[in-house]
Amino acid sequence: MEPLSLHFLHEQAGAHFLEVTSREVVADYGHGDEEYRAAREAVALHDATYREALRITGEDRASFLHGMVTQEVKGLAAGAATYAAMITVKGAMVADARILRRESDLLLDVEPGLGAKVREFLEKFLISEDAELHDATAEQGVLRLLGPRTSELLSAVLGGPFAPLPQDATRAVTLAGQEVLLVGATRLEPHGVELLVPRTGLEAVWKVLVAAGAAFGLKPLGWRALEVLRVEAGVPRFGQDMVDTTIPLEANLTHAISYNKGCYIGQEVIARATFRGHMNRKLTGLLLGATEATPGTELKKDGKKVGWLTTVVRSPSQGQTVALGYVHRDHLEPGTVLAVGEGPAEATVSALPLTAPRPG
Repeated sequence: MEPLSLHFLHEQAGAHFLEVTSREVVADYGHGDEEYRAAREAVALHDATYREALRITGEDRASFLHGMVTQEVKGLAAGAATYAAMITVKGAMVADARILRRESDLLLDVEPGLGAKVREFLEKFLISEDAELHDATAEQGVLRLLGPRTSELLSAVLGGPFAPLPQDATRAVTLAGQEVLLVGATRLEPHGVELLVPRTGLEAVWKVLVAAGAAFGLKPLGWRALEVLRVEAGVPRFGQDMVDTTIPLEANLTHAISYNKGCYIGQEVIARATFRGHMNRKLTGLLLGATEATPGTELKKDGKKVGWLTTVVRSPSQGQTVALGYVHRDHLEPGTVLAVGEGPAEATVSALPLTAPRPG
């Protein structure tokens, strides 16, 4: 298991650890409800340096990657970011990634454990192009700020007003003596900002944020609370809600697809599915009440399997167990009641996101 760069700081803060695809993550700091509440009501700081990164250099880097992913790359301006999927010729996912175009390279930020897989997939199609792949995981790390007081905290540490960043918008700043790139990350939480920090500067940046954040109610945020936020927001995670057989449209990844770009691997499958106007199944929200279920549990209607659960968490905002899962298109109407496993437990289909407070 690859340890976190800041393991000792998390240990001092009372962290419990777990392993995700051979990389260490902070599970929690012993106060999961407080961590969640900070992300909803104040500000929370999450160490996402378990994520992996690749760099692509060479004159043909943009045109090469443009033909490998579902999103526009050639038209990205330097400093701009976007979210994309990589798929096979049959339309099934290989991975997802945030792509950042910099002056001299392209940076791909991927889920833990996927760096080698993504590199192998790209290199398979790299024939005559002037492009070269590099492992960049050791070069930088990702920290996440979430919560309505994020802008106040960043204003304090940057010494001036901080205007919120829309999704994928970027801003270069100097923080704790480090050159840091801020990236809007609002899909999990409306005020979210990710910080791309040189690995050598992670400790300094973390300490500055924690020290200044005390005035704004900052709490360090573990993986478990982050997963609750993710499910409530309806954001799928590759390796959990998306696998090697998932087609991006099944996982509601329309924002990862450009319909105006040229050819890319798997484009014909996406085009056919889009023209048809529906997928046979789609990822949806599910309300389970007091039921405790595990990922992979089947969902049934009149005794027939119509879907399955992918992520299951306890939601403070809903006051019950909630989940993400795939359901056949005939049963996607919000309010549809499905049996969980063999019953008698039930799940109610709910629109995403699941962030509205529960009635009463």
